[in-house]
Amino acid sequence: MTDIRDDGPDLAELERRATRAGPVYGEGAHIVCDNLMRIYRTEGVEVVALQGLDLLVDEGELIAIVGASGSGKSTLLNILSGLDVPTAGVARVAGADLLGMKAGQRLRFRREQVGFVWQQTTRNLLPYLDAAQNVELPMRFTRRRDRRERARELLDLLGVADLAGRRPTELSGGQQQRVAIAVAVANEPQVMLADEPTGELDTATAAEVFEALRGVNRELGTTTVIVTHDPNVAAQVDRTVAIRDGRTSSEIRREDRDGVRVATQYALLDRAGRVQLPRDFTEALDLRDRVRLTLDEDHVGVWPDAREDQ
Repeated sequence: MTDIRDDGPDLAELERRATRAGPVYGEGAHIVCDNLMRIYRTEGVEVVALQGLDLLVDEGELIAIVGASGSGKSTLLNILSGLDVPTAGVARVAGADLLGMKAGQRLRFRREQVGFVWQQTTRNLLPYLDAAQNVELPMRFTRRRDRRERARELLDLLGVADLAGRRPTELSGGQQQRVAIAVAVANEPQVMLADEPTGELDTATAAEVFEALRGVNRELGTTTVIVTHDPNVAAQVDRTVAIRDGRTSSEIRREDRDGVRVATQYALLDRAGRVQLPRDFTEALDLRDRVRLTLDEDHVGVWPDAREDQ
């Protein structure tokens, strides 16, 4: 009789391996978007605003999001703020599941967990309230008792404490935006979102407003996501994420090396192995239709297809 020895794993061990939980995507991140989809349907027409977007943002991070008009930037912010509901995928902010929320939970989330700064200064402040009253207003909904003291502290942090008694029409655009930032963080939200906050300002004023956003991020530790077309703003954050056709496509990371600010560009690789090459790269090398790949010892080569069209 032949003695058959099997040194491999038994069936029970294989089952344990199959059911063993692997690493959770985005575990520990403050903002998690996993294969996020948003489809708008109107009169029989479907518009895919987000098509499988992935994004991770760490707690306390300050990032900029850039992209052409229609790329999905504002849709993403609306979802992260609870103003819009995703069609599919995963969207979590500070542990809150944005797909599973009911209407009441979504309202409470917007009041307590996120702050929002709009591009249009008139959308951020009520015209019949002065600066201090505007900052106090969101705290009234949460019945916070130290509203006046908190408003005074925030206006001081943002350099507009001396303007507390002025109404929005008595403030410049930059002053209005700094007050708006104070309103956005009044209830100590986990995340602050800003949609083109410097879009209506001149260069010098925009720099002041961005420094105010940076100051809030630094002093309060508020995770901050800024959508912007302003290259000066995008160049001043440690990470700039580009969105193209409803997906995150590339990012630039900046760090100081020996006193020199160094920027490195990356293409984002999703879990299906897809990469979007930056458009300026594909245009410079006339990459289209297909590319030739080579697997080398420590890198992947991407080459134009040299074959003549048949």
